[in-house]
Parts: sequence; structure tokens; C-alpha cells
Amino acid sequence: MSAGADTSGDIRVLAVDDHRLLREALCDLLEMYEGLTVVAQADDGPSGVRMAGLHRPDLVLLDVEMPGPGPLANLRGVRQAAPEARIIMLTMHDNRQLIDSLLSAGAVGYLHKEADREVLVAAIRSAMAGGTTMFLPRTPSGSGPEREPAPADTLTLRERELMELVAQGLSNRQIGTRLGITEGTVKRHLRNIFDKLGATSRLDAVNRVQPLRRY
Repeated sequence: MSAGADTSGDIRVLAVDDHRLLREALCDLLEMYEGLTVVAQADDGPSGVRMAGLHRPDLVLLDVEMPGPGPLANLRGVRQAAPEARIIMLTMHDNRQLIDSLLSAGAVGYLHKEADREVLVAAIRSAMAGGTTMFLPRTPSGSGPEREPAPADTLTLRERELMELVAQGLSNRQIGTRLGITEGTVKRHLRNIFDKLGATSRLDAVNRVQPLRRY
């Protein structure tokens, strides 16, 4: 696809990661989803900046741990090369100070690479809808390895139905249309869901209900 071409209306994605196998697997995964098109790949920050300027993607997936000038410099370079692009940072680490710095510098998402593919796709769609999200693995509070199921079990049938649509990356308006309710009602449902799950974002809520969707 040539730079700037967008005949399908798809979200045009640039993936920047120095781990080739992981990057290519990520791109193959994204291409499986309707409405997503990978327009370019890069294996380091400077190459990512060049690709951003050349292809002007809608969204950039930018790895934090790459050799070179560092994540903040890479982020700023991409923003300068493609000011309209939304940028989601991908990482293997939980560094709260770095998270704050990157979000303050213009990133709209910060995702751990252990995030499920539904979480990643939802993050992309949320970013394009104007959202800012963060997903990091939660540290187990008890001695056992299992996640506590009780909060998710309190969701009503309608709330679980709504969360299925959130996991698909639908906006509040789209969810309302699908369920035949107003956007305000969707927001009220989401607030109740967040309270029940102890979730801090849409993506966190999606991750917390995954066990309900996997048997």
C-alpha cells in the first residue's frame, strides 16, 4: 500500500519492535482482524520515525525496550514525523515513572506484551476513538496463583453481554446501537462494571472477565 492510501477505511498500523519474530507475529495477528491494516514495520526507533513520516499511519505500536536513543526520544520522533498518529507503547516491564513520562509525552496507551490479543485490538480501537488506556499484569495478592473470580461473577447477564462488545473494540455509541440502549446507559453500565471488578480502564475490565469467556 502506498503512503497515504486509505481506500478501505481501515486503521493503518505501523509496528516498531526490534524482535523480528515477535513483530512479524504481531503483524500477522493484526491482519486477521477486520478494519486493521499493517502498512509498515521497523526494527528500531530511527527506522520507526522514518516509516512514520513515509506512511503517515493512523496508529503506531512502539516497543519500549529497543536499542538506540530511548523510548521518549523515539516517541517524540514519531509524533513529529506523523503528528496525527496515535501511539501505543508496548513493554515487558512495569516502570511507573516511565509510564507517566510516556503518557505525558503523548502516548495514548501502555500495554504489557503479555496482554491477550483481544486486549491489544481493543486498545487500538479505543485509541482511535480518542481513549487513553493502560494494561499491566496485576500482582497476585494472595499466595495462590489463581485470579479471584468473585468480582467477575457478580456481573449481570447484560453486563457480560456488554463486556463481550467492549472486548471486540466497539465504542460506547456502537455498543448502544447493538444493544438498543442509549450511550448514557452504556456508560452507566460500564461504571457499575468497573466498580464490581475494581477495574481502572476498559482494557483492564476486559482482562478481568477473560476467565468467563474461555471455557
